Amino acid sequence: MAAPPSSYPSPPPYPPAPPPYPPSTDRTPFTNTSPSDDPPPPPSRLRTALTMLCAAVFVVLAATLYEGFNSASETPQRSLVPPTAQQAPPAAPQAETPTPQTPPQAVKPEKQLPRSQPTRLHIPKILVNAPFTDLGLDAKGQLEAPPVNNTNLVGWYAAGASPGELGTSIIAGHVDTTTSAAVFARLRELKKGDVLHVARADGRRASFVVDSAETFKKDKFPNDRVYGDTNRAEVRLITCAGVYDRSAKDYPENLVIFGHLV
Repeated sequence: MAAPPSSYPSPPPYPPAPPPYPPSTDRTPFTNTSPSDDPPPPPSRLRTALTMLCAAVFVVLAATLYEGFNSASETPQRSLVPPTAQQAPPAAPQAETPTPQTPPQAVKPEKQLPRSQPTRLHIPKILVNAPFTDLGLDAKGQLEAPPVNNTNLVGWYAAGASPGELGTSIIAGHVDTTTSAAVFARLRELKKGDVLHVARADGRRASFVVDSAETFKKDKFPNDRVYGDTNRAEVRLITCAGVYDRSAKDYPENLVIFGHLV
């Protein structure tokens, strides 16, 4: 066991040993005599005996106190109360930390290509492989049709976005001519998820996936939806649809394929 802490008082030292009892020079055997016959002990011897007795009592008392002090210091007292789990002191109140605001994530720009002249259109599903020609607007402000004397030719609106460029690229082709089927005769077969490719003058290829195929009456054609600008690179493939009207010499509807760059 460890020694008691220095803050406790030190136990009193043992008192010095008493002087030895003076040897008796009288070796006469003790004889029982009456009190009246015994002379009273000398005063010096009486004081010595009392001193020795007090010293002995002091020694015993000091030893008892010292042992009790050591026992109290070294032996922990047994508690009658069952121990409880030690509780941590209450934590100091912390200043409220403001929740960091998540910075707004920058909008990742959609995939797009720089402007470049388209050269050929490839649609594997319907076996289209056709060159391009430039198209503009006619006197009525409507999109021109490709030349009718070439059944394997598509046109693109050259004043708009080029295929793969940000915005809406417009590609038009005939479904037939007066003599035969034309480049977009099977365009109605395209479905959502089909793929088409546009070769470009810069050597890159713009690939598009079909989003939908929709038919509109020509007199209710949704110009804004079809020709309107977009925030990604998209494409529209347009041809005639419906039953040919011989009196009007035209088709009453248009088929539009909507797609986006991938």
